[in-house]
Amino acid sequence: MVQVDVFWSYGIGAGFATAAARQLASAAGKDRGRWSDPYLMATVLYCAVLFAPSGAWLLWGFPDWETMQAARGHDALPAWLVALFAATNVSQGVLGYWVASRLIAAGRVYAAFLQAGIGYTGMFFILVHGWDGRGYQRFFSADRETFAAWPEQPGFGQALSRTGDWLGSPVALTLYGMGAVLVPAMLALMAHWIRTGQRDAGASTMTGSLRVLGAVLGAVFAAALGTAVASSVLVHLLGWWLGVPVAVALTWLLVVRRGGAAHRFFALLALPEGPGGMTAPRPRVQHMQ
Repeated sequence: MVQVDVFWSYGIGAGFATAAARQLASAAGKDRGRWSDPYLMATVLYCAVLFAPSGAWLLWGFPDWETMQAARGHDALPAWLVALFAATNVSQGVLGYWVASRLIAAGRVYAAFLQAGIGYTGMFFILVHGWDGRGYQRFFSADRETFAAWPEQPGFGQALSRTGDWLGSPVALTLYGMGAVLVPAMLALMAHWIRTGQRDAGASTMTGSLRVLGAVLGAVFAAALGTAVASSVLVHLLGWWLGVPVAVALTWLLVVRRGGAAHRFFALLALPEGPGGMTAPRPRVQHMQ
């Protein structure tokens, strides 16, 4: 969606940088051009070749849904907005990568990991709450007509029924197909970089792909989505002025601080948390012929 992809692409870029934390830390301080960074180039290619085209596809095929019911059809979309949307799907990914990589170079790997959390939490909060408390209704509506048919205060059964209808809609089927490409490609890259970084550093334990999968999915759907849902509930109950500060305080206490939910998922990645924990790549032994 146009409104959420800015946060999502930022989270993707920061997540990629975190996965390559060992490699980036070992290269910190070396005199090399920014564009010689292979992990940055892979991030750019992922965002430009896979992520941005998926957004353009959805915007063209389902303009109502992709704009969270803010636009009706293609005629309501100015050309500059379409171009800007496509550009931010790449530029925000680069920004997320750059911020996280700077933190990693400073030895703040957990802070880099939290950058991805910020992106995904922002994305989920817009999907769940939006700007008017009806974000989830906009998401689970294939078009403006369906969205307009939602009751003002839907009960749980009504919301569940409309969600079930959406799950079989053309937009949902399109998302399933895109997810089958985007998600495995992202997770495969992250798992490969983490394991390669450990191998080159001579780490005694290897982080398996299933462990990486559990860490990433747990951080995204348990920590980030859970934070977004809880924040939405607090804003509904207390209003923006009181709900937001309470949500921030609880998020820091239960999710962000060391020992919180996010830190537990970070620990599954077996990444060092400070400059002292980073080890230089293990030299490769040249065998004499």
